[in-house]
Amino acid sequence: MSKVSYYTEEGLKKLRDELNYLKDVERPKASQAIADARDKGDLSENAEYDAAKEAQGMLEMKISKLEEVVANARIIDESQLDTSKALVLSKVKIKNQTNGMEMTYTLVAESEANLATGKISVSSPIGKGLLGKKVGDIAEIQVPNGTLKFEILEISR
Repeated sequence: MSKVSYYTEEGLKKLRDELNYLKDVERPKASQAIADARDKGDLSENAEYDAAKEAQGMLEMKISKLEEVVANARIIDESQLDTSKALVLSKVKIKNQTNGMEMTYTLVAESEANLATGKISVSSPIGKGLLGKKVGDIAEIQVPNGTLKFEILEISR
């Protein structure tokens, strides 16, 4: 069963670029490494050959997973987003009820998450806790050291 993931156009382009790089650059390198190791003689005692074959297997597995992700990816039309509640690609301004700190996060697909740029995954505990909430709601989010309470201050695109 394949899992549909939602991406921005930019996020999907990055995935496709990575997939093309793996296929067009890394795959030929792996094949060349196997050929070079094969030329060194007896394969039954050739650790370099075994390592090259293993690396190729890992690369093919990564390519296969990425192909599945790309095949099941859907682009989100940001102009059609409902800003009445927190959804994927919503920019959510929240206030921590404990310390009064305000933060703004954009909810994104797991592969696009980057905390340094304020993008958190919808599958993270905070992301899950914010999904579906409206302005004024209090999101109670279970984290390893207890429960955090965040007030939803603003939702935008």
